[in-house]
Amino acid sequence: MWKTTTTNDKLDIQEDSIVQSVIDQYFQRSQAGIKKYNTTLDRNDLSLHEWLEHLKQELMDATLYIQKLQSEVNESKKSPFYLDRGASE
Repeated sequence: MWKTTTTNDKLDIQEDSIVQSVIDQYFQRSQAGIKKYNTTLDRNDLSLHEWLEHLKQELMDATLYIQKLQSEVNESKKSPFYLDRGASE
């Protein structure tokens, strides 16, 4: 949903609640990371290779989450209550 606010006579700024939600989540995640690791991403004690390794591990975790959700979807398709939203009516 777009919210339009006028800051002056010449400029209308539109605010996207979804984008704002993601921004808020990034900020909260940043704060949690700072609290947990006592540092920020501005740190310079890691090499390029180490940063890439962190990224690889995070992406590997993401693929595991995707696989888990795909498994749940496949299981739900076996249910007599499953509604195939792609089917023609």
